[in-house]
Amino acid sequence: MSSRPVHKRKKKSRKKVLSPWWAVGAFCLVLAAVLAPHFLRGGSPETGASVPEGYRHFVVDLSHNNPREVKWDSLKVVLDAQGRTSRDLAGAKAILPLSHVVMKATEGVSHRDRHFDEWWAEAGKAGLSRGAYHFFRSSKDPAAQAAAYIGRVTLTHHDLPPILDIETVHSGCTREQLNRKALQWLQTVEKHYGRKPVIYTGDSFAKDWLNPEITAHYPLWIARYSETPPRTADWRWWQFTDRAVVYGVSGYVDLSVIP
Repeated sequence: MSSRPVHKRKKKSRKKVLSPWWAVGAFCLVLAAVLAPHFLRGGSPETGASVPEGYRHFVVDLSHNNPREVKWDSLKVVLDAQGRTSRDLAGAKAILPLSHVVMKATEGVSHRDRHFDEWWAEAGKAGLSRGAYHFFRSSKDPAAQAAAYIGRVTLTHHDLPPILDIETVHSGCTREQLNRKALQWLQTVEKHYGRKPVIYTGDSFAKDWLNPEITAHYPLWIARYSETPPRTADWRWWQFTDRAVVYGVSGYVDLSVIP
């Protein structure tokens, strides 16, 4: 046997190249860990947006975007110790009733919200103050839109006035055209019900698109998702978030306050 030393050839080190999919996998694991409690609770968050200080009267508005199941006799705003909307009755700092429940009735000329008839009846049985709104389409005939709302919504003296949701403009529509059409809807509906409609719109939209002929003569419900109140003058309601939780409704909801 030979006694000469055996020299081992050194292996070249190879740099490990990680597949980009490992990052995707890691992200999915983290996301699953975060969302697992959410789904274990039936897909409904337990806490939501904080409520602006100093307000004790609330309006929730619902549409087909919300789950169908609503516990109409249990609706309430629950606030935790941090002033956030919550579902935890045991740990509540305050439990407050809803002042009004508003729901989408119609849109444009032919669209009807699929939950409206059922919800309107159930809210009435529960003795809640109800409101119904029409989503305005500037590209559609205002007279036909008014007729669609009138044909769908029957108001009693306990219900809120008609509500016009106006927050979009179709391409090519001028400010003058938009205001003329909206005013025609408002006047037609006001004449039919004998009550001045409420206008729901965004804070910036009101300033950029609506004329004083409308904003100065109709009550304003302003959407402004902020900690500070709307900049639009003479607003009546303020929708401050679309990520509140209300006891009795699963998922997030739009919530407004009334001074």
